[in-house]
Amino acid sequence: MPSLLIVDDDRSIIRIFERCFEHTDVAVFSAATWPEAARSAVTLRPDVVVLDELGEGESLSALEELRRLDPAVPVILVTASGASDVAIESTRLGAMDYLTKPLDMAKIREVIGQAVRISARIRMNGTRDDHEEAEGAVATANSATLLGNCPAMQEVYKAIGRVAGQNINVLIRGESGTGKELVARAIHQHSDRADKKFLAVNCAAIPESILESELFGHEKGAFTGAVGQRIGKFEECDGGTLFLDEIGDMPLLMQTKVLRAIQEKEFQRVGGNHTVTSDVRILAATNRDLDALVLREEFRADLLFRLNGYQIALPNLRDRREDIPLLVDHYLRLFNAEIGKAITGVAPEALERLLAYSWPGNIRELQTVLKHAMLHSLGPTLLPEFLPSELLQEAGSRESDPRLQATGALLPDPRDDEAFHRFIEEQLRAGTRSLYADSVRHMESMLLTHVLRYTDGNQSRAAALLGITRGCLRNKLRVHGIMIHSSVAIQENAAVAAACHAAYSPSASWTDLTSASS
Repeated sequence: MPSLLIVDDDRSIIRIFERCFEHTDVAVFSAATWPEAARSAVTLRPDVVVLDELGEGESLSALEELRRLDPAVPVILVTASGASDVAIESTRLGAMDYLTKPLDMAKIREVIGQAVRISARIRMNGTRDDHEEAEGAVATANSATLLGNCPAMQEVYKAIGRVAGQNINVLIRGESGTGKELVARAIHQHSDRADKKFLAVNCAAIPESILESELFGHEKGAFTGAVGQRIGKFEECDGGTLFLDEIGDMPLLMQTKVLRAIQEKEFQRVGGNHTVTSDVRILAATNRDLDALVLREEFRADLLFRLNGYQIALPNLRDRREDIPLLVDHYLRLFNAEIGKAITGVAPEALERLLAYSWPGNIRELQTVLKHAMLHSLGPTLLPEFLPSELLQEAGSRESDPRLQATGALLPDPRDDEAFHRFIEEQLRAGTRSLYADSVRHMESMLLTHVLRYTDGNQSRAAALLGITRGCLRNKLRVHGIMIHSSVAIQENAAVAAACHAAYSPSASWTDLTSASS
């Protein structure tokens, strides 16, 4: 019979667990204090332990001691909305998963059921492999670090907890503004290198001509203006963590040099002959599709393999809308102190606008919107009138769009699918030998025109939605012959024009493009 040990001094919490399993074969035991729980852990050898918050720092100490007593037992933490720092540290110490208050009985049964199954396999096989595979993290929001209680962010916290204590490189993926650097800092703070330096380099913001010097340093006289020796980030960060942001925008030549520095843990300063050794953990982030860049030979596959020791994907803000009220509350408090305001809440109508908006700039854009609104606000409540006009305009236009889903996302236009199928059929009948490449170009052109139509020609917003830089977008528009005037036009050959005719009317206005592919 599986046994469950609840460590909690709150009888109502224990009763919830008893009710969850009263008609099952799971035996529920309880302990009000950690000393009592430690004795029960030795005598009962429970299959699963549920550990509630025991006070400042006590839960982590109890978890650590429990792992020493029985390293194979799955431990589930129960927590209110607390610190993601505690969540990540709990995972590092070996917690399998967590439950948040108020407790949901269905979630309790799901999490405990999984833990019981894992515990049974561990005991049957006499191995910890299943436990290690299932390790998770407690995850809630904190005003000082990462914020979010949605399932996607809980998975991020778990991932940070799993990888923080391992000396492997991590690739952090996500759109611009989702908080990739916050994740990198959290990994460093919970690693064995936490007492060493954490340095960040934005590979897209530094000109190629000086990026090498920034990373590896230079010797005096190495180039015009090099009046003395300079120590680069790899050398300065020896023993610590180096965060390479926007790694997808790093030039190919620099990728080769970074790859060697990661593999060999050594490099030479610009203009120097002396080999410098440095032990640096690399955390890299990108909003670009590195796999696609590798296929286009714009990114080195071997560097991607080195960076991708472990991958963490950050959700977009529009995919975690349930976190928006929490984020808004946090940033209101933060910005009140910063700009000298005393905003205490948000009007329901304003919150509805914030929840309906598409947030192409993610959390970074949310911060900007809130600052704008607070600067325009009068009184203690944030009203819709104080929000930026573009946010209100988009919300209004999206509400009137019949293609909107309940989530606020645009439904696909069936005409696009028909046009693409016709394009494929025509290429097949023509005996093509490059259908894959031609189809990718065709779809990319359709995507670009769709997004530009959606943003009313705003290239900055279009680039943000696409997850590319504005310069990259301009290059793509030039390649595909897409021109933006009072309408979006495209230089297309006759075959493609015929394929797209049904999808886009030749007499279309700005919001109904003349065509969408080349």
